[in-house]
Amino acid sequence: MTAQPRRIGILGGTFDPIHRGHLDVGTVAERVLGLTRVFVIPANVPPHRHQTFASAFHRFTMTAMAVADYPAWRASDLELRHEGTSYTAVTLKQFHERGYPPSELYFLIGADAFMDIATWRDYPKILDRTHFVVVSRPGHPAGALRYKLSGLASRMADPPIEPMEEMDPLIILIDEPTADVSSTAIRERRAHNESITGMVSPRVEQHILQHGLYGAAFPGRRRIDQPAQIEADKLHG
Repeated sequence: MTAQPRRIGILGGTFDPIHRGHLDVGTVAERVLGLTRVFVIPANVPPHRHQTFASAFHRFTMTAMAVADYPAWRASDLELRHEGTSYTAVTLKQFHERGYPPSELYFLIGADAFMDIATWRDYPKILDRTHFVVVSRPGHPAGALRYKLSGLASRMADPPIEPMEEMDPLIILIDEPTADVSSTAIRERRAHNESITGMVSPRVEQHILQHGLYGAAFPGRRRIDQPAQIEADKLHG
């Protein structure tokens, strides 16, 4: 009897901090696609900015705390173990080298971030290295990508997706609600000493408060409401 192919979810991002929107993207994809494992991977240095607000230690710790209640999820330091900028193309190559073929990989991403896919390293070849699972974000329905990125429409599919060993990578669109929250909004609220309850998991909130992360006196504090910083909070690697 042939074993069912693995379905490995990869959720990457800066996670500065990880929040309910990130978790919603992962839980929606896990439920709809029946993912067997989800690796949540904080970037070392994201391609879209030169530094993060919290250290790699804090971002990985918060990620581990956030996924602790999800039995099939694992926080991974795969990108943090490599100096310099983190690129999804490099991370996918590492998964391939570990024996995961593209047909078993499902890269989870918000619809807003996927709009920028043409700017990613190794585009369009990267589309052949994993399934992209695009989940709606507030104001960005996944289904609209068929029109906004019409050149990729032939690769797009809606669930359910039957697993096959030699399945060509797809762009899987999932139109389901996810929390209207961003890392930028969390940092802004912390800078003004406002509550972030409900925006992050209770463990993450406790860690942020205990260590004074993102507060007005946080070391290296600078303006965070510029467009480049808002772009940095999108769900991609």
